[in-house]
Amino acid sequence: MGGERVTEAEVLQVFRDTQALLDGHFVLRSGLHSRQYFQCAMVLQHPRLAERLCGELAVKLKHTGAQVVISPALGGLFVGHEVARALDLRHIFVEKNSAGELELRRNFRIARGEKVLVVEDVVTKGGRVRETLDIVDALGGEVVGVGTLVDRSGDKVGFGIPLESLLRLSIDTFDPATCPLCQAGLPVVKPGS
Repeated sequence: MGGERVTEAEVLQVFRDTQALLDGHFVLRSGLHSRQYFQCAMVLQHPRLAERLCGELAVKLKHTGAQVVISPALGGLFVGHEVARALDLRHIFVEKNSAGELELRRNFRIARGEKVLVVEDVVTKGGRVRETLDIVDALGGEVVGVGTLVDRSGDKVGFGIPLESLLRLSIDTFDPATCPLCQAGLPVVKPGS
């Protein structure tokens, strides 16, 4: 990956080279099962790769006119921070409270009418992004876009605002009750926990 724009094939290769794309039988954060799992931390542990990939995502999001970047912890933290750095914006994050729900803490603030960009590492069903959107809305912010390194939703997720990603894939996910991997007796792993 030199100075030119990065292609989806190059992004996928980076995930493979860093062992960030796992094959097997996984439980996703959404509760669905999948044959593949994106462990973005394996890519993001390399600062230059994180800077390059998140910088590429920032280029796709520059047009939004965002004033602040917000991301759900833990997965979106480094991606949000790097995108904010590339766009020269403030970065804040939401995190789980004792009830397991996301909330804005640490004296972070969103001003009424402030233009907010939501950034996550991977989107499958979009639950954490939706929670973040609801928080921004409740505080009076205006979400102007969503960015993610990997959109594995297969275009099944709609937030009502533009979603930009570096890698867009349609990867099968299964309800645990009908999962063919479970039926085949393959051991299940939950790598994100």
